[in-house]
Amino acid sequence: MRELLLIKDTLANKISYFHLMLFLLSLPFDRFYNHLILISLTVHTIIHFNKNAVKPFFTWRVLALQSVFFVTLLSTIYTSNYSQAFTEWGLDIPVLLFPLLFCFNQLDLKKYRPQLLTAFALGCTATILYLYTDAFVTILYYGMPITNILSPAFTNHNFAQPIDIHATFFSLQIALSLIYLLSRLIRERLSLKTQIFYTFCCVVLSAGIIQLSSKSILITLFLVVNIAFPYFLVRVEQRRRYIMVSVFISCLAIIGIFNSRAFKDRYWGQLKEDFSPSFAGQSVQPRLERWKIAGELISKSPLIGYGAGTEVAILGDRFFERRFYSSYLHHLNSHNQYLSFLLKSGIWGLAAYGAT
Repeated sequence: MRELLLIKDTLANKISYFHLMLFLLSLPFDRFYNHLILISLTVHTIIHFNKNAVKPFFTWRVLALQSVFFVTLLSTIYTSNYSQAFTEWGLDIPVLLFPLLFCFNQLDLKKYRPQLLTAFALGCTATILYLYTDAFVTILYYGMPITNILSPAFTNHNFAQPIDIHATFFSLQIALSLIYLLSRLIRERLSLKTQIFYTFCCVVLSAGIIQLSSKSILITLFLVVNIAFPYFLVRVEQRRRYIMVSVFISCLAIIGIFNSRAFKDRYWGQLKEDFSPSFAGQSVQPRLERWKIAGELISKSPLIGYGAGTEVAILGDRFFERRFYSSYLHHLNSHNQYLSFLLKSGIWGLAAYGAT
């Protein structure tokens, strides 16, 4: 922990470092906090501006990172919904500012990347522990059985509700944290105390991902841990043992999921519903049906799409025509980022997004 808080650098760089650490710690919470920290870091960078330390900012790497904002900006020209397009500007503006900010800030990100990622992972671990504490306090307060922690009332979005974050977004942050800590446990020679602590964090992070019940994140994590890790991080002589252990743990997790009615319904039952034809009376229409509707709209304007901020409106009109009233009333989008970019900005927008 000392290496996270005690760094040897100039005072200006120390302040930048702690700004970034606080920014990463604030990511699971309301955007107000990380936006406030970002503004503070920007002001700090301007105050300590040094033209001799400015890094090149008109580079392909920087422009590729900013391309998502430029796609939103350019696709606003032909949008039919300017108010929603400008809302998307506000959401994407950090994508424009962050690369520029680090071109003008003197902090060496590569030097402090391990500390910052470790702080991020510990922050996610602490957040999950808080969510579990909140859930168990609620269970005990209302006199419910402890086993209710595995019920739908405390999984997925209901589990993340105390911090008001989308379950999949938080799951992505947890997955990144888990992958980083596992990579350190595999590649580095850590002290026994540190190994035990990181292992505990990995267990908490894994439990959090299962509790949040994001199918896409869990499947991706399964592939990374069982396929990517052994071939890119594990030494050849240890690869067989690693695969045996990782597959065994993954099988235990799958067995545990299928032995819980709530998790089985979330991971398997809802997955089958997502790829099944729709029927009358469904609370929400299957994703496959919504993807088909999105595909039909994309086929009519594949090159440039319909403009920034138009996705929900044009899908809503088509949902109403198809009598997908639940999807219409809930203002659902395509629930697929690739289809979303194709709808709003066409093939050129998706290509820019893929380049990042």
